[in-house]
Amino acid sequence: MSTSRRRRSAACAWCGREVVSEGPGRTRKYCRRSCRQRAYEARLTLAGTALPEDSVVLTADEAEAVGERMFEVRCAAEDVRTAIAEGAPMDELAELADRLVETARAAERLR
Repeated sequence: MSTSRRRRSAACAWCGREVVSEGPGRTRKYCRRSCRQRAYEARLTLAGTALPEDSVVLTADEAEAVGERMFEVRCAAEDVRTAIAEGAPMDELAELADRLVETARAAERLR
């Protein structure tokens, strides 16, 4: 693949969804215009405060949701560890690993 058509993948700086950039130029920071707008609004809200410009402020509900998603990731990882310890067949381990990856992807999303 030529350098002018290479694909680059990153996480959205606002919501954490996958952002795929193709072609030359900078890698995109946001997956959608609405995410770019929300990030701009957040930066304006922080202007004039003692918080660093790149701070992310979450509501109590958002912070609780992040904690719940992290708990789900830990539970999925523990399921994999238990299955390995019990000598589970490879197809079951593959299914548990797939679930762990899906849960971790969901947990990456900050909002």
